[in-house]
Amino acid sequence: MLRIKNLKCSYGSIMAVQGVSFSVKQGELISIIGANGSGKSTLLLAISGLLTTWEGEIIFEGKNLKGMSPPDIVKKGICMVPEGRQIFSPLSVVDNLMMGAYTMYRKGKKKEAAQDIDMIMDMFPILRERAHQLAGTLSGGEQQMLAVGRALMSRPRLMVLDEPSMGLAPKMVEMIFGIIQKLRKDGVTILLVEQNARAALKISDRGYVLETGKIVLQGSAGELLVDDDVKRAYLGRDYGDFYDGRR
Repeated sequence: MLRIKNLKCSYGSIMAVQGVSFSVKQGELISIIGANGSGKSTLLLAISGLLTTWEGEIIFEGKNLKGMSPPDIVKKGICMVPEGRQIFSPLSVVDNLMMGAYTMYRKGKKKEAAQDIDMIMDMFPILRERAHQLAGTLSGGEQQMLAVGRALMSRPRLMVLDEPSMGLAPKMVEMIFGIIQKLRKDGVTILLVEQNARAALKISDRGYVLETGKIVLQGSAGELLVDDDVKRAYLGRDYGDFYDGRR
């Protein structure tokens, strides 16, 4: 579905992504993990058309995305849930969802958009309760649900999520990752960038480790979870280690 080949992204003289290649098959949930500054978000900005200074190939369903605008990429079936959520704070919850369906409204599909809003409200009942509340007054977890719901309003075939657990309490992180799993089961292909490497890999099919703009490791999620280098750099120590005699 998505094929990245020798992608290079720069900010002026700074090369943030250095020859990255990877693929995402239809129906997969793929995680990209790495430390701050490794190039993860830059990679997603290029895929979404929000960063235009890149070289290489980004192919989605056989179409090269080079030169395409973000709205055209959304129309092609890719939608991103950005880092920090980036909701429209002065607008209501419903208005935010309607903004996510702008491609449908432009096609005159108002009835279908209304049905999708109802579906999102069923998926996130708290958003139904907050339907006419200003989005900026929601909690961090509620805003993340809204950001996911807004992206779903475009009916994406590939959803790209950038740090969905950032700034959330552990209980809310668990809920958000549960939602991501459900979306995958419902047929949405997902590319997930996440610093919470353990949580991300536990729900993924495959993973890539990005360091200083380069992919240094790749494999099945299970393989990466037990890889010594990955555990040492990104996974930390399980709480269970302190209860079974290991140190």
